[in-house]
Amino acid sequence: MNLLALQRQMARAVMTPLTASERMRTIAPDGRSLRRVASQIIKPNSRLSSFERLEIYNRQYWFRVLSGFAEDFPGLRAVLGGRRFDALAKAYLADCPSQSFTLRNLGSRLEAWLRTHQRWAGLRQNLAIDMARLEWADIEAFDGKMETPLNAQDLAGANPSNLRLRLQPFVSLLGLSYPVDDLLLEVRKYVDDLDIASNAFSERHKRKRVSAVANLKPSRIFLVVYRLNEDVFFRRVEPEEFAILTSLRAGRSLNTAIETALRNSVLSVEDRASNVENWFRTWSALGWFCSPGQKTRK
Repeated sequence: MNLLALQRQMARAVMTPLTASERMRTIAPDGRSLRRVASQIIKPNSRLSSFERLEIYNRQYWFRVLSGFAEDFPGLRAVLGGRRFDALAKAYLADCPSQSFTLRNLGSRLEAWLRTHQRWAGLRQNLAIDMARLEWADIEAFDGKMETPLNAQDLAGANPSNLRLRLQPFVSLLGLSYPVDDLLLEVRKYVDDLDIASNAFSERHKRKRVSAVANLKPSRIFLVVYRLNEDVFFRRVEPEEFAILTSLRAGRSLNTAIETALRNSVLSVEDRASNVENWFRTWSALGWFCSPGQKTRK
């Protein structure tokens, strides 16, 4: 067995889901005997068999990825409750195992998975999807790529009919049905609370808050998630703002984006120009645009 084959055998064994009692399986889902695999890649010692030594790595892997997943999605955990969230995490990571060298990308496929696996979120599926989308956008904003910011020289002599503004890669545009931005900020207040009495109170408070949000009638909320000075922010925007930004991200020209967004707007004709001017001034100040054709900063 060459090194590459050995590495692949080891990875497949280590990433095999644990049993319900959090031990290593003796038979992998594809029918392989993991005892035989262990004997082929790990030597026993005076205290542990090959299988027992492999089990240590298997359990360590799963405890770490499950812990990392929980750290990334405290809002989703609050929405579902601890027991249901833990079951969902195991099912999701079994279906969508890590494909990256970093734990940062564990939740990259969670939204799509949730949409096709309703049983794990039950009646709160739509709320859970909104929260998962927000928490993934938060991750993207925190350490997503940043390109050279747009400057005045980039706009010199530009024709609005042809001008195409680009949004920074770390900016996410979310159309939501529930106020999960407020809920997530509230949940985070209690995540690091180590006082037992306070923690018990915060758990009760979280459950009440989640129930209140879950019982709300769905209502459209337009949110931008972005990074500024190394901090992540959530900013609610007007429907027209969201429509313009969405069109720009899709590659439409500035004129087309504005005209399309304002076509059915409730804003008066007199207010439209000033609103658009103020919106663009704010977006530029927050650093949402990047220079066309520039290389990504590391």
